[in-house]
Amino acid sequence: MATPKSLPGMDDILPGEIEKWQAIEEKAKEVFCLYGYSEIRTPILEEISLFRQSVGDDTDIVQKQMFSLQADSEKEICLRPEQTASIVRAYIEHSIAKKEEMTKYYYSGPMFRRERPQRGRKRQFYQIGAEAIGSNSSYLDAEIIFLISDILKAVKVGNYQIELSSIGCRGCQPKYKAALKQYFQSKIKLLCQDCQRRFKTNILRILDCKKEGCQMVIQKAPSVLDYLCEKCNKHFEGVQDGLNLAGIPCHLSEVSLRTDSSQCVINPRIVRGLDYYTNTVFEFTHPDLGSQNALAAGGRYNNLIGEMGGENQPAIGFSLGIERVSAVSGLVPEEDSPFIFFAPLGQAAYREAYRIMQGLRRKGVASEIDYQDKSLKAQMRAADKLGAKWVAILGEKELKKKVIILRNMETKEQEEINLRDVIQKVTSRQVTSKK
Repeated sequence: MATPKSLPGMDDILPGEIEKWQAIEEKAKEVFCLYGYSEIRTPILEEISLFRQSVGDDTDIVQKQMFSLQADSEKEICLRPEQTASIVRAYIEHSIAKKEEMTKYYYSGPMFRRERPQRGRKRQFYQIGAEAIGSNSSYLDAEIIFLISDILKAVKVGNYQIELSSIGCRGCQPKYKAALKQYFQSKIKLLCQDCQRRFKTNILRILDCKKEGCQMVIQKAPSVLDYLCEKCNKHFEGVQDGLNLAGIPCHLSEVSLRTDSSQCVINPRIVRGLDYYTNTVFEFTHPDLGSQNALAAGGRYNNLIGEMGGENQPAIGFSLGIERVSAVSGLVPEEDSPFIFFAPLGQAAYREAYRIMQGLRRKGVASEIDYQDKSLKAQMRAADKLGAKWVAILGEKELKKKVIILRNMETKEQEEINLRDVIQKVTSRQVTSKK
């Protein structure tokens, strides 16, 4: 019989790694709360029509990457490939616009895309993100970017670069698409097969291609910034002003040049891979991640809520990849070690130690005990490996004297404590150690 294995691109996150993920999520939550965002959780399964309508029927996500299921004879469902559409669906379904003028949500959880598994790109991957709905302020765009910067700072990620652009609104995009059409027309044979298809279906998607051959052609394509209408140009200037006020200066660069992590490069080649984006788009990239170098990305989607049947509301959001952030984070999570390890010898001593241990746990003291009938020497090694601060030794001799031996694992000093006083004294020592 074959040994069972996890599915390709769907990895187990084991102890030793998950602690770092938890620390990243906790730090991110602290920043979200600082910025006034509340948590939302949406189902992993959604109707496929939700993503066809929002993400775009011609995008790679919908065409190639969704894990679809047949729920019944009428509905096709899928594992969510991204979260923005789900949050917008929840926003409309629960009539949030009638209850709140401004809505700020954050989320975390798994997403699913059927792609070839590789470094930084799994089929089940995890994201942290946020959506701010109800304002078209360019300073809100700047806030989102600064929020991401604060999260990366909190989890000790440096040497990243912010790349910023605007893809305009539905009013000025047609002129830009026409200019791209004219430019790529004579170079169609230099593009990959996917981009040749995108030339016919959604030409903006060509700019999102990461293949080297296409990138060489893309670098000389017309700049979207030359085709922004007056309103979109003013909005984009406002975003840059907001970033400057927050201490993130912006610099124009036709070719994205890496600077330090306090800089923002204006890169007109950014479009993002989803159809719902308008105006501001951005990416946070890191040189140590290889070809899949985006730590976080997002942008504004002012038409999506109205197009999905809700009351039209301007909105902006982002997502951050936990796997990629963890790979470049210098964050060292605190070790989850037991405060005290019980090392009993003999059945009677074991029962008493077990009783005391459970009492300590009820007081909030992390405690552990040997479950494998090891020798005292082996139990001491186990306590040391776990990083316990104290070991409580209890044998027949101590049981007769109604005492327990407490051993300080750092100083190696030992003392006897009356059994009836163990819970109170160990609890007070934990309180003292946390001060």
